[in-house]
Amino acid sequence: AITDEYAPTMVSRPLPTPSLVVLIGPPASGKSFWAAEHFAPQQIVSSDALRGVVGEHALDLGASDDAFELLDRIVELRLKRRLTTVIDTTGLDSARRTGYLASAKRHGFTAVAVRFTTSATECKRRNRERAHPVPAKALDTMIRSATSLDLGNENWDLVMEPEPVRMVTAKLAAAVAAESTRVQAGDAPATALRFGLLVSSFDWPGGSEMIGPTLVRIARDAENAGFDSLWVMDHMIQIPQVGSAWDPMLDSYTTLGFLANATERIRLGVLVSNVGLRGVGHLAKMIATLDVLSGGRAIAGLGAGNFEHEHDAYGLSFPPARERLALLEDALHALPLLWGPGSPTFEGRVVSIPDAVGYPRPLQDPVPIIVGGSGERVTLRLAAQYASGCNLFGDPATVEKKVAVLRRHCAEIGRDPDELEVTHLGSLVLARDSADLRDRIERLRPASEGPDRYAARANAGTIDDHEAGFRALAAAGAQTAIVSTPDANDPSIFPLFGELIARFAP
Repeated sequence: AITDEYAPTMVSRPLPTPSLVVLIGPPASGKSFWAAEHFAPQQIVSSDALRGVVGEHALDLGASDDAFELLDRIVELRLKRRLTTVIDTTGLDSARRTGYLASAKRHGFTAVAVRFTTSATECKRRNRERAHPVPAKALDTMIRSATSLDLGNENWDLVMEPEPVRMVTAKLAAAVAAESTRVQAGDAPATALRFGLLVSSFDWPGGSEMIGPTLVRIARDAENAGFDSLWVMDHMIQIPQVGSAWDPMLDSYTTLGFLANATERIRLGVLVSNVGLRGVGHLAKMIATLDVLSGGRAIAGLGAGNFEHEHDAYGLSFPPARERLALLEDALHALPLLWGPGSPTFEGRVVSIPDAVGYPRPLQDPVPIIVGGSGERVTLRLAAQYASGCNLFGDPATVEKKVAVLRRHCAEIGRDPDELEVTHLGSLVLARDSADLRDRIERLRPASEGPDRYAARANAGTIDDHEAGFRALAAAGAQTAIVSTPDANDPSIFPLFGELIARFAP
């Protein structure tokens, strides 16, 4: 169920996708107008429109049985495909409402009843102005039926008046509802949250010649929008989750060195450096160089690596997970030594460094180290023991659970957990309002994928939707939200991010 209250800052009520929305009210009460204002034409199934298909015209009452038979079939097919559906009939037949409600529950849809309480006088006035008005006696009967209707015992997830709505992914709808509950309970403390931008794809218009200029513009736009950090991935080949192996993939530290010269304030990091792609000493030198040339803005993101294909393709070994994690632990231990004074010797579990000389030393002391991954037994323990923070994935409940594990590891070794920064990585599509969101989804989605499915996969929502989502993450323990977006090369996206980021300013 979804709450009947929602945050007062919202300009429209969020409804989760997919929902079954049933309009209830007499003719001329405004149902079709409201539906057309808030939903795409293909989402609306209208009994009048179907009478026009199987009968002579929209008010051909002799075709009603056939029209409703077709309507029920269309609704069932749409629900099977998990498509948000709006049923535009009078909705006054209790047996039909019961059937719609049962279908929604059977398919796992949110069931929404929208009750239109337009006055009898106004309904009659509008009806008289129609080209083909409903007979006055029939309209009076339906108005009386609508007035006496009690929906309170019908088990709808939401019964609402006709007001502005927007469809949001189930994930964001849950976040909005949770934030609303906290606000209503007076349990919504002010939340500060930093933001980072992950640029994971370089497949932009203009080909290779435009990668450099586009990347500089993105970095500067991100800095001006208020992003605290800018990140790239550490891969030789584009990963399947993002694109094709034939898509361009830049070397991570060369790219960040290039961007250090193009920016002034934004921190620069790799999310995360695969410790198996290069020697630990070489990695230490690259991070120290980036820190010096950027004026002390480097972040050392470290991980054990998980993309076996690129190791094979480049002739690099890809040992079992246990060995890769041992290498990660050695790197976490050795890097601060390599960045420090003198030439200490390091003997780790798999790494031996006889003469750890590393100059120039980084400007930052210490360079922040973020461990990527959320394995509860090993990775989070390594973060607690050696790092400045960890990077997590998943919904707020998952983040809250992982943060609790991290804190337990800190307690076991006697470390203050507040010394660690919790970052969270996720993707999104950001839009100003519902109309902008529809346009962006239509522009970005593959031709083979429908808008609802793409919106859910890409985590698409408005600024208000994502504000609620990030507040839920912050409440779960995240301190920095690192985001990737498929339209990072679109300059119009950064003013929207600027507005979102400003809502979380300390």
